[in-house]
Amino acid sequence: MNQASGLKQMLAAMVGRPVAEAGGGHQAEGLRTAVSTPRRHCQTIAVAGGKGGVGKSTVAVNLGVALAGAGHEVMLLDADIGLANVDVMLGLAPARHIGHLLDGECTLEELLLPAPCGLQVVPAGSGARRLARLSHGELAGIIRAFDELARPPEYLLVDTAAGLSDSVTMFAAAAAEVILVVCDEPASLTDAYGLAKVLSRDFGVRRLRMVANMARNEGDARLLHQKLARVSDRFLDVAIEFCGWVPHDERLRQAIRRQAAVVELWPSSPSARAFKKLADAVDKWVEPGRAGLDRISFFGGRTAPVGGMPG
Repeated sequence: MNQASGLKQMLAAMVGRPVAEAGGGHQAEGLRTAVSTPRRHCQTIAVAGGKGGVGKSTVAVNLGVALAGAGHEVMLLDADIGLANVDVMLGLAPARHIGHLLDGECTLEELLLPAPCGLQVVPAGSGARRLARLSHGELAGIIRAFDELARPPEYLLVDTAAGLSDSVTMFAAAAAEVILVVCDEPASLTDAYGLAKVLSRDFGVRRLRMVANMARNEGDARLLHQKLARVSDRFLDVAIEFCGWVPHDERLRQAIRRQAAVVELWPSSPSARAFKKLADAVDKWVEPGRAGLDRISFFGGRTAPVGGMPG
């Protein structure tokens, strides 16, 4: 059994388990309370790209700051566990990371880092070999921590790792929405298509959103989308929708060097305006109807992929 399959089975059992089987008296009572109390809706968005170097984390960070700056409660999970960089991009200095959460040394609330405009960051830790090799039980422990938040945020953004590892596909398949960040490079298009293929074939994902990054203009951005959508329409059972583009912008490069979000440093710059426009679009997305869970919608109802567990 691989990591994705094991985690899927564990989560399916965790969501579907009757309350009476959940544990002792206090635990069962806590679960009854959680089930009877209406949960605040949380829109979960995974930011992915397949290939590294396409600006995925830059999009996640600036989208998070833009949404928070618009008055929303936003949490950003750095899911590049073991090679984290969200804290570095925002000039944050975390004293703890997800490893401490898994070891029981802190709660998720104690792990949260305040960032610009009220954004809250969940740091993943960097350079820790152990974090790069989390078991499916440990990944499930991270999910349980989000599930137990007393007040879920309005938006939970998940900055996934590069590549097609089990953790990437799991986080992406679990989210209500997936943003594919693509730039005009053959490898970027190929890897984005590969991720779309896995999510469609193994997890039943039927819609993805695409952001063209480092584009020269909107025409080039839409042409890039057409290239990806054309091949996915032909060979995959998934729709890839164009949802925005980010231009080449020297201000964005300067903001990265200064470890800050461009939407905070230079809010009138071309890239900052693009991120704000993307945040406006995200705020208008309507989540499709799905079987309701009283648990936080981090797993978006997708507790098992279509056609069974992936091998």
